[in-house]
Amino acid sequence: MARNIIDKIWDRHVLTQSPDGESDLLYIDFHLLHEASSPQAFEGLRIAGRTVRRPDLSLATEDHVVSTRLNLLGSGDDNPIAREMVSALRKNCAEFGIALHSLGSADQGIVHVVGPQLGITQPGMTIVCGDSHTSTHGAFGALAFGIGTSQVEHVLASQTLWMTRPKTMAVTFTGKLPRGTTAKDLMLHLIAEIGTGGAQGFVIEYRGEPIRELSMESRMTLCNMSIEAGARAGLIAPDRTTYDYLRGRPYAPAGDDWTESKHNWEQLLTDDDATFDREVTLDVSDLEPFVTWGINPGQALPVSSSVPDPVGEPDARQREQITRALDYMDLAPGTPLRDVAVDAVFIGSCTNGRLDDLRAAAEILQGRQIPEHVTTVVVPGSAEVKRRAEAEGLDVIFEAAGAQWRSPGCSLCVAMNDDFLEPGTRCASTSNRNFEGRQGSGVRTHLVSPTTAAATAVLGHLASANDL
Repeated sequence: MARNIIDKIWDRHVLTQSPDGESDLLYIDFHLLHEASSPQAFEGLRIAGRTVRRPDLSLATEDHVVSTRLNLLGSGDDNPIAREMVSALRKNCAEFGIALHSLGSADQGIVHVVGPQLGITQPGMTIVCGDSHTSTHGAFGALAFGIGTSQVEHVLASQTLWMTRPKTMAVTFTGKLPRGTTAKDLMLHLIAEIGTGGAQGFVIEYRGEPIRELSMESRMTLCNMSIEAGARAGLIAPDRTTYDYLRGRPYAPAGDDWTESKHNWEQLLTDDDATFDREVTLDVSDLEPFVTWGINPGQALPVSSSVPDPVGEPDARQREQITRALDYMDLAPGTPLRDVAVDAVFIGSCTNGRLDDLRAAAEILQGRQIPEHVTTVVVPGSAEVKRRAEAEGLDVIFEAAGAQWRSPGCSLCVAMNDDFLEPGTRCASTSNRNFEGRQGSGVRTHLVSPTTAAATAVLGHLASANDL
């Protein structure tokens, strides 16, 4: 029977089925941890008198609450919660024998940047983490899920997880992606088309020539935001780009193991006559850079567009949502998006904090100056990304343009560290969520790609690189 890649990976990992047939017990190949979602899970193990079943199949890093200003836990004693969370992670990893990349480590950074760069993330794997954007790892042809605290405890104790089989969706992009348009724009376009609940209950396979032409970094951006379309996960079938990225990395197979692994990975590809529960096809030949104007990732339009008018929306519920979004964002209907001035720009996160993202932004900023009133913060996704960026002189370009060059961490993607903005600040951000308060209470977030972020920083208003 013909099967798609999602079903193939799922079936390889089913250990048993629940008596009612509603869920499967899956074997989990690797478990990623960070300080923000694991303390209660470890405490649950202690209370139950359990150990970690396979500590060698877990890895932790510090990312969510750390300060990126000085690569410290906080900017003094004003962040006691951050200190407590990081201290708990260090204690738990030491007690249960789990490898930890702490601040100052050569491999510290955002968990979804560190995993791939170490070669942990490989095709055909099941990967989980107590973070919704674990879908990032699907770029390698893995099934990667964000899980809750009780599930984190279950995986630690058993290296397994009960899950219901997902529905499958194929998203096929056609045409040739225009110059200056990125994977971030692909994803914002898709979410705008199908809505933030359009993929609810599904795992997506992204397909088509535009996908095959993307770098691994860009593929990770795309899969990272699958969750913003409501999907349980998203993935891309492995190919030569995948293998070239993985070869030689610390956790990747080598020698005869590499040959055998690559053969197994090649068997994962969706069969020609396989079916999906839903299929979506989008032509991206004329796709422009996108920006969000509202308070969820689906409220997005090409940068050449204008702010929508709720009056023209026939659906009462949609009309109410647009009105609420415009009130929070302090935008008037009909305003050209290019006329929207910004106060801040953030380049970083597990969506767009990789080396290719920083190179793209630096290319725009080189030889240009950011106005003093536009606070621009650039945060590499990991210590390795930081080292490599500095070796290429990207930090010099950013600082010469007037941007701040920081240490690795989640930073302004989520206001649970000492990187946050003041109420009323309008920020163009390369992160993944523009919810109310995501970057600080009352902050207005516009999601953009790294090139759009850099152009916006230079011009002081929403803009694409083509506007320079």
